[in-house]
Amino acid sequence: MKTATLLAALFTDCALGRNGLLWASLLLGVAAFCLAPVHPAALLLLVPALAVFALCLIDLIQTRHSLRRNFPASARFRWFFEWLRPFLRSYIVEGDLEGRPFSLDTRALVYARATGATDAHPFGTELDVYDGEYEWLAHSMVPNTHADAAMRVQVGSSQCTQPYSASRLNISAMSFGALSANAIEALNLGAKMGGFYHDTGEGGLSPYHLRHGGDIVWELGSGYFGCRTADGQFDPERFRDRASDERVKMTEIKLSQGAKPGHGGVLPGPKVSEEIAHIRGVPAGRTAFPPQPTAHFPHQGNCWNLLPECVNCPVANRWGSNSA
Repeated sequence: MKTATLLAALFTDCALGRNGLLWASLLLGVAAFCLAPVHPAALLLLVPALAVFALCLIDLIQTRHSLRRNFPASARFRWFFEWLRPFLRSYIVEGDLEGRPFSLDTRALVYARATGATDAHPFGTELDVYDGEYEWLAHSMVPNTHADAAMRVQVGSSQCTQPYSASRLNISAMSFGALSANAIEALNLGAKMGGFYHDTGEGGLSPYHLRHGGDIVWELGSGYFGCRTADGQFDPERFRDRASDERVKMTEIKLSQGAKPGHGGVLPGPKVSEEIAHIRGVPAGRTAFPPQPTAHFPHQGNCWNLLPECVNCPVANRWGSNSA
């Protein structure tokens, strides 16, 4: 790439439009020198003038980024506004119900309930109740006064040594590593307080899942994190030792990566700390890639191949596909 010269930048190819800050810094410096005999304090203008001028020279000389060479210093404003854009959109442009994955109203509701503040708003709803995607719970015209308030579902039959009565609403799979230790503890404490279960995600069963005593569903993915051998195979002994904990109410088998093929379950190497490596049974500092199929059943029809290795575990087992 041909090296740009200061002369070419100042006088060719829409020079004023492309090099406005370069011209402005030069003019400001000249003005400071001209005013100095009358107003010595004007020399302070040299500080911003020289700083901007130096930045323009750096951008003109560098050869790694064409945008900075063509628009010295001013091109940096683009990245500044790209950084600022999410904040401007969230706090100025976006409506209370428009945010994804959670709207401002939803976040405000969570904050209010977490801090014990009032979470109910008077004078009706902000939602469009005539929208096709509007969902609601309809009250019965003839309420059943003897209905079970718990609304739970029995998982497991006489084949299980410890069937589990599961809530209909629970905490879905989110792994330690993807979430911090504090987040995992908060979720598990919430599960204990609410009387529902907490799914570990395929990242393994960590001490933070067990600290507060909430019900746990231990998810086994294709990488067998937390119960694997050194070569990545299923370790039945380690599985039985961990699953025998009374807080582990069920195990869930994840058949494959469904929602994010080729990417799901991948934990980048910089996030694989010594602690995470110990919990998952993988080398520290190396990206953890769970296999796409599960070794014991390359297709769903023979998923029972893993069952003989798990039957001795004194917990109920839930067999199903999870495409987290």
